[in-house]
Amino acid sequence: MISWVVRPDGGRPEGRSCAHVLDAASAPVPQSGVCQECVARGHGRGCLRLCLTCGRMGCCDSSPGAHATAHYESTGHPLIRSTESGEVWAWCYVDEVYLQPAGSA
Repeated sequence: MISWVVRPDGGRPEGRSCAHVLDAASAPVPQSGVCQECVARGHGRGCLRLCLTCGRMGCCDSSPGAHATAHYESTGHPLIRSTESGEVWAWCYVDEVYLQPAGSA
């Protein structure tokens, strides 16, 4: 289990907070290791993002379908995290801030 905090260099004004960060502490197990929408459409694998509300896996905005953002827009689930190797960050769509694990530099 990862506890998240707003990343200081989150690309937003200093002091910005995230009201949803506590919801990410009990993140669900991923439903799949692929973006199901991309698989159904025959698209190649893009960078994957995990919904921290329900465990739905979706592709990033640089992928053909931007299915992680589409999932947020259809459900309102605010938090995703990268599942890419070497990437340890999350994003809050509502508060528009990047998150990092608590205690990381």
